[in-house]
Amino acid sequence: MTIDNSCTTDDLFATEAESQEWFPVEFRVLDQIDQTLELLAQANSLTVGDHEIDQIDVTVIVPVFNEIDTLPGVLERLDEVMPPATEVIVVDDGSTDGTSEWLAAQPARANRQIIQRRCNHGKGSAVRLGVRHSQGKVVAIQDADLEYDPADLLRVIWPVLEGTADAVYGSRYLHGHQDPSWLHRMGNRLLTFGSNTMTGLRLTDMETCHKAFDGDMLRSIPLEQRRFGFEPEITAKIAARRARVMEVPTQYQGRGFAEGKKIGWRDGFAALACIWKYRR
Repeated sequence: MTIDNSCTTDDLFATEAESQEWFPVEFRVLDQIDQTLELLAQANSLTVGDHEIDQIDVTVIVPVFNEIDTLPGVLERLDEVMPPATEVIVVDDGSTDGTSEWLAAQPARANRQIIQRRCNHGKGSAVRLGVRHSQGKVVAIQDADLEYDPADLLRVIWPVLEGTADAVYGSRYLHGHQDPSWLHRMGNRLLTFGSNTMTGLRLTDMETCHKAFDGDMLRSIPLEQRRFGFEPEITAKIAARRARVMEVPTQYQGRGFAEGKKIGWRDGFAALACIWKYRR
């Protein structure tokens, strides 16, 4: 299904959900996740996307801006690794490189929504719009640039789907750093430290793309940020609800600005401002 959202806004209005106490999760959960991945991969050998889904377990939101070279591979990879009861919501945030035309030419699929905008609003705004259209018990985020392998997103999703966590972050730093840029590593450490100081969480990678949330919880949280401030905002707001938050390792293949990386130093300062704004 293709929805032309033009240049309209996407504010979320919802009531506060009941708070839940945060607790650290044992790393033995990772072993259970890994044992499950092979079974899910086998299930995905069945044809996906051709039949109506009676119940949606997982919604994957893919915000896109000028990713014509990598988006087809991301969507193909999601089809390969995600559980059959998964919907993918692609939010094209005003692309100008042929991404919009490629998406418009895709055949309709029961498990995929394509939302196309004429104007660029920012990643946070695209995620907010995707959340509004989501139906899954779990809502996860996957960037369209292939810096993160969608196969690792399954590990991020599983604790929420299983009910052992309300939010899971896929950390690039649990098994050592994977970002070749020391500047990005230092910036991420600074932002994560600031976020942890204000929220009381103990994250190693607040800025990670790979995040998964309880769907009802996420849909009930009013979100404001339009750009990369979404990351500290959602982190502060789930911490304020005392959600059960955990991290699992995720792989990362960084790219440079010449390859299309969009986050810059101004976004780092904006993230610091958001950390202060949404402090507990």
